[in-house]
Amino acid sequence: MKHLLSAQPADNTHVVIESSSVWEVILGIAGYTYAQLRHSFDLDEEWKQWKGEMNRSLLEHLEAIQETNLWYAMLLLQNRWNAGTIQEFSNQLQAMTEEAFYETLLPYKNRDAEASRKEIPLHVHQKNRFTEYAAYFKGHDYLEDYVRLLGEKSCGELSLLMITVMEEWQGFISTQPFWEKWMQALAHETKQTVKLDAPLEEIERITGGVKYVPEPSVWNIKLVPHVSYRPWVLQLRTPDTMLFFYPVNEEYFAEPGVPSSDLIRGHKALGDELRLKLLFQLQIGPLSLQELSGQFHMSKTTLHHQLSLLKAAKFVSAEKGIYSANVKQIQSFSKKLTQYLGKEE
Repeated sequence: MKHLLSAQPADNTHVVIESSSVWEVILGIAGYTYAQLRHSFDLDEEWKQWKGEMNRSLLEHLEAIQETNLWYAMLLLQNRWNAGTIQEFSNQLQAMTEEAFYETLLPYKNRDAEASRKEIPLHVHQKNRFTEYAAYFKGHDYLEDYVRLLGEKSCGELSLLMITVMEEWQGFISTQPFWEKWMQALAHETKQTVKLDAPLEEIERITGGVKYVPEPSVWNIKLVPHVSYRPWVLQLRTPDTMLFFYPVNEEYFAEPGVPSSDLIRGHKALGDELRLKLLFQLQIGPLSLQELSGQFHMSKTTLHHQLSLLKAAKFVSAEKGIYSANVKQIQSFSKKLTQYLGKEE
C-alpha cells in the first residue's frame, strides 16, 4: 500500500542520525522484554542462551520491565538528553523535577489530547487523571497499561528500576565479545551523510523502506541505528520529534562464507507451509487479519504470530491493520541467495 506524500516537509525540519551505547542498552532491554515478538528478533537464540548466564537480580528487573513496559519511558528520556553514558543518564534523571519527569514520560497521542497530557504533571497525585488519559490508548498493545502504571508508581520507584536495569544490562552485555564490534558499527553508521534537501527519500533509504508522511509540529526527525532490535524498525512520536530506530547495515558484520541475518530470517519465514500460503494469498491482494482468519479458519492470535515472522523478513507489510505482500523484497531475497551461493552471472 502506497502513501500519498507531500513534496517536502517544512524547511526547518531537522534530520539527524544519533547513536550511543545508551541507546543500544535501552533497545536491547526493549527487545529482550518484548514477549509477544521475541521469537522474531535476530538475537532470540542468543537471548535464550544468555538467560542462563544472567544473575538473578538482572532477570528479576527484566521481568519487571516486561510487566511495566518501562523501556518506553527510557527511550523518551534518552530522546530528551542523548546521554553518552549510563552515569550521565542517571545524573540527568536524578536532577529532574517531578513535573518534568511525568511531562516527558507521558506518551503523545494527538493535538486534541495534548492539553490533557500537559495537565497531568501539574496534578500528579490525582490518579484519576492518569486513568482518564490512559483511555486515549484503549486497545493499544501496551500504552494503556503503561499510562496507568505511571499513576500507580512513584517517580522514585520508576527511576530506580530504570537505572538499575540499565546498569545491570550494560554490565552483562558489554562483557560479550561482540560488544566492541557493535559500538564500532554504530559509530560508523552515525557518520553517514544525510541529504537534508530530500529528507523523505533519506528516511526511506536509511530505514530500508519506511515511507514517512510529514506531520504538523514535528520539527525534528531522529534516525537511531541499532543492533539489538534487529530486524525491526521502531517508530516513536513525541510532541515535536519523530524517531526511527532502524537496523544497522549488516555489511559491517559480514564475514566470508557466513550467511547474513536477512538470508537466515528469510528462509525461516518461508520454511513453513502456512506462512507460504499466507504469502500466496497476500500477493493476490491485501487482506485484514479478520479476513485472513476467515479464509484460513484460524484464530487471529495464531495468524498474528505467523505474520510477524513474515513481517520481520520484510516479505509482508502492514498498514492500519491491512496486510500486503512486499513483492520487491521477495524478489530481492532471491537475488541475495544467488549472490551468497556465488552463482550470480
